[in-house]
Amino acid sequence: MKPRVLFVEDEASIYEPFSKALSREGFEPVVAPTAKRALELAEDGDFAIVLLDLTLPDGDGRDICRALRRNSSVPILMLTARGTEADRIVGLELGADDYVVKPFSGAEVIARIRAILRRATPEPTDTPEPVSVGALDVDIAARRVHLKGEELQLSRKEFDLLAELIRHAGRVVTREQLMDRVWDENWFGSTKTLDVHIRWLRQKLGDDPSEPQYLHTVRGVGFRFTAPEEFS
Repeated sequence: MKPRVLFVEDEASIYEPFSKALSREGFEPVVAPTAKRALELAEDGDFAIVLLDLTLPDGDGRDICRALRRNSSVPILMLTARGTEADRIVGLELGADDYVVKPFSGAEVIARIRAILRRATPEPTDTPEPVSVGALDVDIAARRVHLKGEELQLSRKEFDLLAELIRHAGRVVTREQLMDRVWDENWFGSTKTLDVHIRWLRQKLGDDPSEPQYLHTVRGVGFRFTAPEEFS
C-alpha cells in the first residue's frame, strides 16, 4: 500500500503540482484546504505523515498541530512561509518533526519525508528489557514511560530521544550521534531542533538543567543520561 500523506494547504498553485510529485514518488496525497477539513480527515484517515501549512483560511496550522499531538504521534512536517527562528522553535515545541520554509524544493521535501518515515518505522531488533532509573521507568518495547508511577505523554521524537539516551545510560552521547540516530544521518536542518527536544524532555521529566537528576549536558560534546546504578 502507498503511504498516505495528509497535505494541509490552501493554495492550489502549491498543492496541485506537489501532489503530483508525491504520487510519482509512490505516495498517496490527500489534500485538506482548510483547518476544519484537515481535522476531519485526520480523525477518520490513517496517514503516514502530515504536511502542514500554518496559514489557512479558517485557522492557524499550529492549532492543528496541537490537536493532533493530543492523541496522535503521526509525523508532522510543517511547510510555511514563516521562517524566523522563533517560528521554527515554536513549531518544533508543538511537536512537529521538521520545518521547511516556502518556497521549497519538492525533491528536498520528499527526501525529508522519507527520512522522517524511516525513523517512524525502525527496523525490528531484539526486544529490550524495561529500564528503571530512580523513579523513572522506561519500557522501550512498549514505548511507555512512567515517572513516580504516572505515565508521561511523550511525542514520538521525545520518546526516541529518551530511548537513545537510556540505551547508553552512564555514557556520553554526542550531539552528532543523537542527530544521526534520532533524526537522520541526512538531516538537512539545524541542530537547534535537538536543543528544543532536550528542553521539552527535561520539562516532562521535571529535571532542573542547573541540577539535573536524569539528563546531563556535557558542554561542547553532547548529553549523558544517569545510569541506574547511580541511584543505588
